[in-house]
Amino acid sequence: MRGIGRRDGVPARESARGRSRGCSEPRARHARRVLNVHHLELFYHVARAGGISRAVKRIPYGIQQPAVSGQMAQLERDLGVRLFERSPFTLTAAGAELFAFVEPFFGELPVIEARLREAAVPTLRIGAAELALRFHLPAVLERLRRREPKLRLTLRSGFQAEMETWLTERTIDLAVTPLDRKPARRVRSLPLLRVPLVLQVPKKAPVRSADELWRQRKVTEALIALPESESVVRRFRKGLLKRGVRWPTAIEASSLESITELVASGAGIGLNVALPEVTKHPGVRVLPLDDFAPLEIAALWLGDAGPLVAALLDEASAYVRKAWPQWQCVER
Repeated sequence: MRGIGRRDGVPARESARGRSRGCSEPRARHARRVLNVHHLELFYHVARAGGISRAVKRIPYGIQQPAVSGQMAQLERDLGVRLFERSPFTLTAAGAELFAFVEPFFGELPVIEARLREAAVPTLRIGAAELALRFHLPAVLERLRRREPKLRLTLRSGFQAEMETWLTERTIDLAVTPLDRKPARRVRSLPLLRVPLVLQVPKKAPVRSADELWRQRKVTEALIALPESESVVRRFRKGLLKRGVRWPTAIEASSLESITELVASGAGIGLNVALPEVTKHPGVRVLPLDDFAPLEIAALWLGDAGPLVAALLDEASAYVRKAWPQWQCVER
């Protein structure tokens, strides 16, 4: 009975007190007050402004001078050093060291804030032929901006091969371009419309139809066209091959609009598409190529379409249905 309540000859109550002291005392011995980051921010403003009263006028949120003074005093107590002399204001050696430490962080906060806010703005990078950028995409993008008023756009013009490269390199989010072959792996596509091919001749030229040219087998008139790598030229070459006709390009143009201008100047016969904004010219006549495969215009993007790309596809589809109902090939 005498052993009850004792452990190794030590009363149980005394043993419990000893265990309690043994657990709590080391924690108390190593406890350390964590510096208040808000106090450090206020110190940054005080040191930068050259005094508490000056800092109060520049701190980008409302705070009174007594509050700043009190929090500076608390920071000095926490650190156990004096950070600055009040009048005239001068940093102590400890204050100068602390300011050198906190200044890069608090000084760069506005810069990183602006950068992060800018990154949060919805952005869409689009590549397209110059023709689409000038005449058609503005109407589509205007409708898109009604959905996303803060939308920021980046537009780049280029040829088909360039835009497929930009997509795979992720420098654009979507391309609107002619397409006559399966796009690269992981590139998805949505056909939008099929535009007929046409020839353009000077208004006073004697030729009245494309069939007159095919009878020559080897056409002697100068052909003005885009680079051979472009879809419109490849489609045209396939049509010529079926007819057994040879007609090499004599003048390689940089745009569809420039083809029209060259034809009007009498430089030759142009290969173009049946869009009035590029073919209409007082010095040019248009010869239809009805039995040639039309040029397919498609939207291309990489992987799954995000919300912005999906919204643009919807608006582009609606635009095509309204502007070219006879050419549309949209199935969404």
